[in-house]
Formats: sequence, structure tokens, C-alpha cells
Amino acid sequence: MKFIENMSWRVKLGIFLVILSAFLYLLDIIIFHDVEHVFFYIGIDTAFLPLEILLVVLVIESAISEREKQNMMEKLNMVIGAFFSEVGTDLLASLTQFDPNTDRIRNILLVNSTWSDRDFDHSKEKIQNLNFSIKIDGESIESIKFLESIKEELVGKRKFLLALLENPNLLEHESFTELLWAVFHLMEELEHRKDISQLPVADYKHLSGDTARVYGLLINEWLEYMEHLMNNYPYLFSLAIRTNPFDPSAKVEISE
Repeated sequence: MKFIENMSWRVKLGIFLVILSAFLYLLDIIIFHDVEHVFFYIGIDTAFLPLEILLVVLVIESAISEREKQNMMEKLNMVIGAFFSEVGTDLLASLTQFDPNTDRIRNILLVNSTWSDRDFDHSKEKIQNLNFSIKIDGESIESIKFLESIKEELVGKRKFLLALLENPNLLEHESFTELLWAVFHLMEELEHRKDISQLPVADYKHLSGDTARVYGLLINEWLEYMEHLMNNYPYLFSLAIRTNPFDPSAKVEISE
């Protein structure tokens, strides 16, 4: 009895169906008294079984899995949208001010309403060949204020960022997960420094590297998200264009 109790419901269901099938075949023999035809149809059913497995497992189940994956990615894109609304877009706008190559990157990322999938592909290709850098040092008051501001911003968004990491769908999106971990690392690095204005030169260089890592991952994820909006949510894409952190002339108000 314990052996039966320890069986999973799938095993119990399988045993029940086999017994039910045997009972129905036995009932056919009793009613129609034709053992030869019963075994003939058993043979036909057995021969067709591999085709049924092919149809169910490789075709139907694959279609269902693909649909489930699409639904999961759609939910994940909502999470990514929330990230950029709360943190990502403002952080990108701040980081571009300390990018020595901001003009070159800006020319690649001036997304507008005329862009197509091909334009996004070209931009992604160009971005992949760039080395991102952020210039931060202790001699510049602006860079110190910048570090202090993003420290305050990220620490203030800790609960929000933790909630994003708890989303199980993140397992299906490695690049966004990597971005979140990079943001968390930068936040912790800054949080452990009590006085950002009094750091060694080597430490500013280290923080510049951590910030540049976030910057590069943010740009790649932002570009992917913009393409998703273009293909699925034109009204959200319109707003994203008008708040493009790489466009110095971008205005959220519509004048034309």
C-alpha cells in the first residue's frame, strides 16, 4: 500500500488507463466473440502508437510550448518596460553626460518613427563593435555629484530592483538578468563608500569600470526594448522616442 501511495499521480493515471484499456478489449471479446479481430485492431493501434507520439510530443506539445514561451516573454517585456520607466531611462540620460564618445553613440541611437527592423539590426551591429567608457575622477565636481546622485537613486530603488530579480521569468532572459546584476553591483560598490568625494584615484577608475559595464548593458537592452515597442506598442514607442536619452533635442510635448 505504501508503494502505491508513493506513486505520482501520472504513474497512477497511466496504470489506470492501461487497466481500463485491457478491460474494454476484454469486454469486446465477451460481447462479439471475435478474438481474432480484437487482436488485429490491437496490432493496428500499437503500430500507430509511434505516429501518435510524434504528433503529440513533437508537433502539438512544441506548438503549446512556443505559445507559452511567447506569453512569458511578453510578461518579461512588461517587467523590462517597468525597469526603464523607473530606473533605466534616467540612468542612461545621466551616464551619457560622462561618456567621452557620446557623439558617436548618439548618432547610432537617434531612434525615430521611420525606423524599421533593418535599422535596429544595423544599430545593434554597430553597438557590438564599440568599447564603452565612462570618465569619472575625483577632480571633477560634476563627476562626484553624479556618483552621489546615482548612489541615492539606486539605493532608493533597492526594493523595486529586488522585486524584479524575484521574477522567475528572468531565467529566460540572460542579458536583462546580467544588466540587473551589474546595476546591483554598482549600487553596492557606491553604498559601501561613505564619502565619495575623498576616494583614491585608483578607486575612481574602478568605479568608472563598474559604471561603464552598466552603461554598455543598458544600451543594448534599451535598443532591444525600443524594437519591441516599435513592433508591438506604437503608442509606447512614440513616447519612448520623445524621451530618448540619446537625443538632446527630444521633447515629450508634441508640437506638430
